[in-house]
Amino acid sequence: MGSLQGLAARRRWRRRRGFTLVELLVVLAILALIATVVTPQVMKYLGKAETDTAHLQINRLGGILDLYRIELGGYPSDDIGLSALIEQPPGVERWNGPYVQKAEQLNDPWGRPYQYRYPGEHGEYDLYSLGKDGQEGGAGDNQDITSW
Repeated sequence: MGSLQGLAARRRWRRRRGFTLVELLVVLAILALIATVVTPQVMKYLGKAETDTAHLQINRLGGILDLYRIELGGYPSDDIGLSALIEQPPGVERWNGPYVQKAEQLNDPWGRPYQYRYPGEHGEYDLYSLGKDGQEGGAGDNQDITSW
């Protein structure tokens, strides 16, 4: 009878002891498998979010440029560029800015300045980002995001 109680006590002690190495390895393998499947999807959504943000920022900056044109009678020239939205250009009298609060608002989601051209080749002005890769053209996350 004493040996049965001792056996039961050892079993209880083993149950309270924790996980075995094999159990931990199985759990780690399952977590690695889940991470392998989920990570590409998360990265795809993050890339799409950056591209969508660039589209929204270009639309917003386009509206700000239109306000600038209404107040001053024209868009900023190429030599002044988008900096005219932050600091009053020399010789401009009716400037009502700053039109954006921070210089970072003139950067795309990848940290590079938006490209601006006046007069534009595709409209009155061209406003665009070269995408994630910073090169002209591209597809997916690397595509150019434009105002036209």
